[in-house]
Amino acid sequence: MGLDFTVVPGHLDIILLGCAWTIGIALAAALLSFFGGIVFAVIALYAPWIIRQPFRLLEWVFMGTPLLLQLFLIYFGLVQIGIDLPAFVAGIIGLGLHFAVYNSELIQTAILSVDKGQMEAARTVGLSRGQALRKVVIPQAVRDVIPPIGNNMIALLKDSALVSVIGVSELTLSAQRAIGATYRPFEFYLVAALFYYVINLGMEAVQRRIERRIAISR
Repeated sequence: MGLDFTVVPGHLDIILLGCAWTIGIALAAALLSFFGGIVFAVIALYAPWIIRQPFRLLEWVFMGTPLLLQLFLIYFGLVQIGIDLPAFVAGIIGLGLHFAVYNSELIQTAILSVDKGQMEAARTVGLSRGQALRKVVIPQAVRDVIPPIGNNMIALLKDSALVSVIGVSELTLSAQRAIGATYRPFEFYLVAALFYYVINLGMEAVQRRIERRIAISR
């Protein structure tokens, strides 16, 4: 049989569209996971007990169950209680919340490692506790966890392939559709892997640039 990459150009438009969907989902979910991680960290450390305990339950659910199951629950399960989300939105929420919980753990550790004198100094100059957190403590904490959070974002990109199971035409599902039309799995899976690798390189380049700018600003 051999390999026949001449079938790829005829279906490249499908692959490129899937690549665009993958980038869109990954970027949106990454933003949700980053800012959600900050919010979750603040809740875990500073919220009243009555708010903190439900968050702990949510954290346990997202850390203790597979991402695939979470996507099924969000997309198929919420419909039963009247919440009908588009697959694209469900995928973003599922990926974003899943990684927000892990980012929260990193940010909590970083917040606790910030010198307590920073908070005391901010309060001394008239800032409220919330203002001190937002303007002094959290920016310092986030700077320290950019590398591990960046690694989580790369993992998020790879796990975005799972949203294909709820019908989002991202890169993996687009490759599968091209395979269904040509019966050439190796060629299209290899092309999809190449696109994932290129996107991954782009994310790593952005991460390194952010790390360099943070290092300069210190």
